[in-house]
Amino acid sequence: MINLPRLYPILDRAQFTDMKALLRAAEELRAAGVSLLQYRDKSGNVREMLEEARGLKQQFGSSMKLIMNDRADLCLAAEFDGVHVGQDDLSPEGARRVIGSGLWLGVSTHNPEQLGEADSTTADYLAIGPVFATSSKLNPDPVVGLEGVRRARELTRKPLVAIGGITRGNTRSVVEAGADSVAVISDLIRDPRKSAEEFFRILG
Repeated sequence: MINLPRLYPILDRAQFTDMKALLRAAEELRAAGVSLLQYRDKSGNVREMLEEARGLKQQFGSSMKLIMNDRADLCLAAEFDGVHVGQDDLSPEGARRVIGSGLWLGVSTHNPEQLGEADSTTADYLAIGPVFATSSKLNPDPVVGLEGVRRARELTRKPLVAIGGITRGNTRSVVEAGADSVAVISDLIRDPRKSAEEFFRILG
């Protein structure tokens, strides 16, 4: 079983003006002690995504695990450490066929049925959410709340990542509900290093 860090930062390309700003945020997160990072770009073209992913790999590949959102093919091309797929992306089985057995595979779920299905796949970890209301998705799934995290914890022994609206103010309650790790986007954007350090203090 893989060992997920408590904090799982997601760098959403839409939040950054250019690649330099993206790399600068990644550098601050690394300085705070972040050891795992997901790169997410829902709207970029493939060439730009690959260029940025390779930039992240070149600069941080030796010090952080890098996870590609959605794209198993780009995960391989950029030599990332794993891929994270959603319900509308390539199936976990399809992603696993692309990346092989050695890379990490994460799967997003939004209700007990989806989580049960994902639990029976070769996914290394499962994500549940949105736990709280989130502004990071245009059409978010219904909020599952802390009760959704507790239910997910009962349904799987795989490492569990909670995502959606998680901040320094509510992260403790999410971990207490059973999450092994918290995925954060918005609450790390302003002053990433200081924010991540505060998360680590709270999460212990």
